[in-house]
Amino acid sequence: MSFTIAIDGPAAAGKGTISRAVADRFGFAHLDTGLLYRVVGLRMLQGVEPVEAAEYLLPSDLEAEGLRTAEVAQAASKVAALPGVRKALVDFQRAFALRDGGAVLDGRDIGTVICPDAAVKLFVTASPEVRARRRLDELTERGVDTDFVTVLADVQARDERDMTRADAPLKPADDAVTLDTSGLSIDEAVDEAVRLIEEMRAKA
Repeated sequence: MSFTIAIDGPAAAGKGTISRAVADRFGFAHLDTGLLYRVVGLRMLQGVEPVEAAEYLLPSDLEAEGLRTAEVAQAASKVAALPGVRKALVDFQRAFALRDGGAVLDGRDIGTVICPDAAVKLFVTASPEVRARRRLDELTERGVDTDFVTVLADVQARDERDMTRADAPLKPADDAVTLDTSGLSIDEAVDEAVRLIEEMRAKA
């Protein structure tokens, strides 16, 4: 029996960490849909036409090297604004969502476009400043030489692209529950997400 949990939100809000923890907690499969766009973004940087890259994407591509770099993240945001790319990736995501045993998908349009009938929808967010600080810590840990002002500008530029694109803009689904992680630790955010999901599951 399938049971779909859709978790959306902007970059560095914590949705990926929360989604993986939620999937582990409930024994569900997990898909970071942002990786699909990162693969296409990486292929674009390598000279492949974005729609072609999306149409021929394979599950094994999600294990490619270099998907977590800042350059690929920016490329992913750009290709995600292309309707042809989004269309090519819809079937992949919907098939994953309907697998037996339950699935957790995180991204930017899961609850609004990919899985509008998901049993549970969360919108995970945090202030741009908090998200920029988290991203800076992550980049610094990986040895990337950057600063808070630069990272904040990148976060705000990505938000602007994601929220204003014509096709499937980033926004909470009408029936999504918002979880603001600005003042929460990772454990607190996961616990609150689990509490909300259990509450919604009981009503489903």
